Amino acid sequence: MHITRILAGTLAIATALTAPAMAQSTIVAPSGATTGTYMDYMKTVYDRATLAELQQIPLATFDKDFELTPMAAESWSQSEDGLTWTFKLRDGLVWSDGEPLTAEDYVFALERAATTGYDFAWYWDFAGGIKGWKEVTEGTADVSTLGLKAVDDHTIEVTTNAPKPYLPSVTSLWYPVPKHKVDELGDDWALNVDTVVSSGPFTLESWEKSNNSVVLVKSETYTGPWQAQIDRLEVDPTLASPEVGFPAFMAGDDDYSFLNTGQVPVAEAQFADGIRRNAVFATSYISYNLEAEPFNDVNVRRAFYYAVDRDELTSTVLKDIAIPAGSILPPGYPGYNPDVVAQAVFDPERAQEYMAEAGFPDGQGFPDIEIWIRDEGGYNGAIVPAMAQYLQAEFKEVLGVNMSIRSLPGAEWMDGLRGGKNNIFISPYEYDYLDPSNFYGIFYNGGRHNYFVPEYDELVAKADAESDWDTRYDLYAEAEQVMIDKGLIVPLVHPITTAVISDSLGGEASEPNALGYTPLDRLGHYFFTHLTKN
Repeated sequence: MHITRILAGTLAIATALTAPAMAQSTIVAPSGATTGTYMDYMKTVYDRATLAELQQIPLATFDKDFELTPMAAESWSQSEDGLTWTFKLRDGLVWSDGEPLTAEDYVFALERAATTGYDFAWYWDFAGGIKGWKEVTEGTADVSTLGLKAVDDHTIEVTTNAPKPYLPSVTSLWYPVPKHKVDELGDDWALNVDTVVSSGPFTLESWEKSNNSVVLVKSETYTGPWQAQIDRLEVDPTLASPEVGFPAFMAGDDDYSFLNTGQVPVAEAQFADGIRRNAVFATSYISYNLEAEPFNDVNVRRAFYYAVDRDELTSTVLKDIAIPAGSILPPGYPGYNPDVVAQAVFDPERAQEYMAEAGFPDGQGFPDIEIWIRDEGGYNGAIVPAMAQYLQAEFKEVLGVNMSIRSLPGAEWMDGLRGGKNNIFISPYEYDYLDPSNFYGIFYNGGRHNYFVPEYDELVAKADAESDWDTRYDLYAEAEQVMIDKGLIVPLVHPITTAVISDSLGGEASEPNALGYTPLDRLGHYFFTHLTKN
């Protein structure tokens, strides 16, 4: 019997040595920006490393039908007065180093954000409305006064300044920060592969900082919803540009690619079953430094508003990849108002009248300007540069304006936008949560653009606190009318992304949603965890 066991063991070892290893499923994806500093979304949004957020678990997030889904929080409730929310965390969540994930890690994430110059801090003031946030971020109150509390390891309590009926949607961008690692290493915990820990479905294997590419692998410690269905995810931001990504796709070097206008018919002819489209809840618009000449004159801003032929732009230059925008809100988004949209018409004569009123008839005396655009991939990489060239020609023809174009890395562009380092920008924005306040918040009380317009702020504040949804939408429409009248933005286009995916990809994430669209990595947590590969 003893000899039999030895022989059996020897045979098992020999079989293990000669049997082929189980094949790992690997997806190569084009996503993210080519620059990034911290592997920590709660340290920096605009200069974060590629898919830093995919390694962490938010309290809630959206599926491909834009339904809010509990993630770290298994439930939530609102107090009778509407000012306090209680979130209950799931049992058994841990960091990848084995430390328990607790309510304190979520509270610490926002306390740290409020006190360290977080570049997305406005979101938690306006969208979150967290009590005391403004005072703490301005340095006039201690962080202990924030309306945040870890009641126990599994309970988070949030107090807001006004009722926030959509607060659970806001928490889709609330990720935990490992307090035990920050206590040990400070912010450096998110600088090196060896010290990064994750709470989500993927962990970090490698990070090439020269181009911000990363390799993520399926977490062995994650116990929450939406387990990864693949073993390995290689993400290369240099492939996000269709000009690079589609040739790579044709060569079999990536598993999906976004397409520019010229590539769409080629892909449709060769990969008809692989074409996927998405009506992105996003808007590209022109914004200004309102204090800098010549755009400190409302007449100039209004001239630019009427000088854009959005129909021609989207039927020619941007065919198949964008539709006209007459509002900051995209079609189908809550609060979308056709009456607002109808005002954004191409009217060259009216545009010229405004220019003359500003003292620049036929563009005479108008200074040469330089419009700043953000260097990026994905759908914006296909849309923004081509659109900028179209506008360059149109503003010359309609307004007599000489406009050059400057493309900047994301962090530099955002620094220029927030710091007023230029006077005109093409500004793309994609929704963060499904409520009108998301879009209107980027102009509220400074917001993303340092716009301080009392009439606008008053209307948005009323809408934000209003419990009746019809009244809210009316107030937001009034607020956008102020934007139009004061020429705060020029809405340009809403992106329609077209992509092609490999026939080796499968799973729920590869198929269209109930509206016929496939969001792909616009909904990263859902997409990369509901994707399979044959």
